[in-house]
Amino acid sequence: MRIVHRGGIEGVTGSCHELMVEGDHPHSVLIDCGLFQGKDAKRTDPDIDPLAIEFDVHPIKGVLLTHVHIDHVGRLPYLLGAGYQGPIIASKASAKLLPMVLEDALKVGFTRDRDVIERFLSVINDQLIGIEPGHWHPISDQLTIRMQRAGHILGSCYIEAHVDEQATETKPVDSSGPGDRIVFSGDLGADDTPLLPEPSSPERADLLVLESTYGDRLHQDRVNRQAHLKAIIEHALDNHGTVLIPAFSIGRTQELLYELEDLIERFGDQAPWHGLQIILDSPLAADYTRGYQQLQSLWDEEARQRLEQGRHPLAFDQLMTVGSHKEHQRMVKFLKETGQGAVVIAASGMCAGGRIVNYLKALLGDPRSDVIFVGYQAQGTPGRDILEFGRPQHPDDPPGWVRLDGEKYTIEAAIHEISGYSAHADQKGLVAFVRGIETLPSEIRLVHGDPEAKEALKSVLEEEFNAHVVIP
Repeated sequence: MRIVHRGGIEGVTGSCHELMVEGDHPHSVLIDCGLFQGKDAKRTDPDIDPLAIEFDVHPIKGVLLTHVHIDHVGRLPYLLGAGYQGPIIASKASAKLLPMVLEDALKVGFTRDRDVIERFLSVINDQLIGIEPGHWHPISDQLTIRMQRAGHILGSCYIEAHVDEQATETKPVDSSGPGDRIVFSGDLGADDTPLLPEPSSPERADLLVLESTYGDRLHQDRVNRQAHLKAIIEHALDNHGTVLIPAFSIGRTQELLYELEDLIERFGDQAPWHGLQIILDSPLAADYTRGYQQLQSLWDEEARQRLEQGRHPLAFDQLMTVGSHKEHQRMVKFLKETGQGAVVIAASGMCAGGRIVNYLKALLGDPRSDVIFVGYQAQGTPGRDILEFGRPQHPDDPPGWVRLDGEKYTIEAAIHEISGYSAHADQKGLVAFVRGIETLPSEIRLVHGDPEAKEALKSVLEEEFNAHVVIP
């Protein structure tokens, strides 16, 4: 048994890991098949296509998806194009959301030809299998897998793989019997995240492949992050400007709506919250939000209590959804010309595309505007550049700039960052996940993180657990 990392080891995108089972009949499973973004997509060799599938797909008996963010599923079209025809396995909730994610990815990156998109989605649906977390699912005589909720976004799971290379057709692998237990964390959710329960650790892991996105940082606690969000919005609206929040369509957007509904519920009789318009400008995010509402059984206890109180955390009165592209263009023009006080949530979360880019082009040069980053900004993305260059070190420093769609835009808007709204566990949460494993792993491999985050987490894990930690 061995693992070959096909992506997600040089940064925080492109997650893809192949678990190979040797035995009498060698085969493998692929854990995620994500898109490279930002600097991860810029290979040193210009002749190598970062989207290409450069490995043999024929031994692969199953593709296991931890969740449906594009950096974990975005290369599925290329995998199918390379000839993969086997099952694509995800939690039932992820299986419900995946076609929406891939349809949007096709429209943005491939084609708007409806016939082509429908044919592709038909193939995906034929291969897609939704399974219930918490139950073992056989892949082969030597391999069985189980998904456990990860608390990152709706449907997200970490994956336990139990491998017994000595198992046979007459005596297949038994998860309670001999063999190796490998755990792939996917992306783990932060503790006290709105809407979703935090993950519970597996009872056993001989080898743990662990994400490290925030391996060198600690998040604000929930009380402080909500207070920070409230203070920024109130200050921004005192300037009679617009607040822009780039956010991923699934996960972060729903958590923000949940928090904003709570602020309006508590302070709605006070300025500026009374009548404040919250604008969700993302058809995809609106679709996901409806998906979240349909899957309320997966919400945590606090969120379900709000529903019982008659509240609507994701569909409140002051929430306005922008649908068509024409409506989007009118909204951008209106906010630019009027300076209307409003909060706009739009994708993409790293400002690498989507409707948020048009808002940034229109409003970054307006000092009345504010931009709040609530998620990780990968190196090489416009979001990372705005964060780095949009906050001068000294008052006399000239304003920074960012390149959007090939053009330079001066940054006069105020730039803020609230790490507490990350959907990823921080260093404390990652360490707690390892601590909760009853039988500690003999090896921990750190993936899905920048080098400094991996090194910091490696040091902490080695010191606390005397663990063998590897950075591939």
